Amino acid sequence: MLSLSPTDYLILIGFFAVVTFIGLLAKSGKSREGVDYLLDSRKVGLLLFVATNVATWYGGILGVGEFTYRYGILSWVTQGLPYYIFAILFAFFFAGKIREAKLFTIPDKIESVYGRKPALLAALIIFILVNPAPYLLMTGYLFALIFNISLYWGMLIALAVVGIYLLKGGFKSTLFTDLFQFVVMFAGFILIVWVVSKNYGGIGFLETNLPDNFLTIPSGSGSYIIVWFLIALWTFVDPGFHQRSYAAKSANVAKWGIIISVVFWALFDFLTTATGLYSRAIIGNNVNAVISYPLLAEKVLSPGLKGLFFAALFATILSTLNSMTFLGATTYSRDFIYRMAKDKSAVNIERQTRIGLLITGVIGFAVAALFQSVVEIWYTVGSILIPGMILVVAGAYYKRFRIAGNSAFYEMILGILGSAVWLLLRSVYPKVYLFGLIEPMLVGLLLAAVLHYVGLRKHPQL
Repeated sequence: MLSLSPTDYLILIGFFAVVTFIGLLAKSGKSREGVDYLLDSRKVGLLLFVATNVATWYGGILGVGEFTYRYGILSWVTQGLPYYIFAILFAFFFAGKIREAKLFTIPDKIESVYGRKPALLAALIIFILVNPAPYLLMTGYLFALIFNISLYWGMLIALAVVGIYLLKGGFKSTLFTDLFQFVVMFAGFILIVWVVSKNYGGIGFLETNLPDNFLTIPSGSGSYIIVWFLIALWTFVDPGFHQRSYAAKSANVAKWGIIISVVFWALFDFLTTATGLYSRAIIGNNVNAVISYPLLAEKVLSPGLKGLFFAALFATILSTLNSMTFLGATTYSRDFIYRMAKDKSAVNIERQTRIGLLITGVIGFAVAALFQSVVEIWYTVGSILIPGMILVVAGAYYKRFRIAGNSAFYEMILGILGSAVWLLLRSVYPKVYLFGLIEPMLVGLLLAAVLHYVGLRKHPQL
């Protein structure tokens, strides 16, 4: 339990009130296919595109704090740099094509190219990938830490906050609440970096009070960095990137919105990395690394400022929680119910998406309550599922990489099974050097690439 003043609590309550109010102000129009409710009628401009893209990317903020507290700037090399590279590649090679396709989801595109069976498998994969449990768990954890309530009540409050406005406004509510939370998260981290640098000093203080390797890339970490670069391939099949590209006002907005987002990500990474480094330098190495950010705020911020920083932490996580929850609901309504319906004209997308919000929330709560270490599971699930998707999605947008529908279906299965089996073998035989040397994701990618090559050779006309 942290020590907060009445002013701090008032700021936090005000933050949640403003988020809810903004979300409820957004009103979704009516359209037969739900294009307004799901994508804001494909008219998202550059400002909202960048704000929601940046805010959504940092849901694992407590994990960033833990990583930096433990390993220094290696956190930026693994958690920042790879994603900048792949996001820029996505912007130049995919964003415009996605917007011009005028679809709704990744499975929509896969069905248009490969058929219904691969699309349904892709929908299942994506529904697992966008499970909001990690962000729900972190929000609940912050509620428990700050308000001295149980973890479960904290998660229920978080679900209630985002659920209230998503049910009403859909994607438009996500856009406007993310814009507000974008401002709050930057304000909070700029504040704490300014305070600690003013009161404790700059780079000289950090050099004196940090372990020797915290401000450099440790030797022998090359293979570890490569693993994180592989995990960052997630970017190409990230449902949020695709959703925002489909919703953009134009192909240029989608392309340049992502490139501008990279600039803001780099700035925010500087702030969060600096905060993590100061946490280690100021509070030492004998604390729970997961709560290093809150503990630093407790030590260095005065009443009122502390409340603003905690609001920034909530904003960073909530902006991802609402996006993942809505993506899960969209997957349920558009990629399962609508796709499998015999009479598609009878499907009310908005109603089914609202049902999907409830289902996604319940599943997210159950997973978070069951495991309570979902961040690690999230990375594990991503490493298993992503290999089967990357080349299939690339082929959907570039004909030269396209294979037949059945080949795509089996490639997805083989990529997933390859990663999963290798992970299982590594856990059963941990002392076998080969299992430790080669990451499961690399195995899945290799198998998927082999099958993709075979598919290209078999059907060169595609």
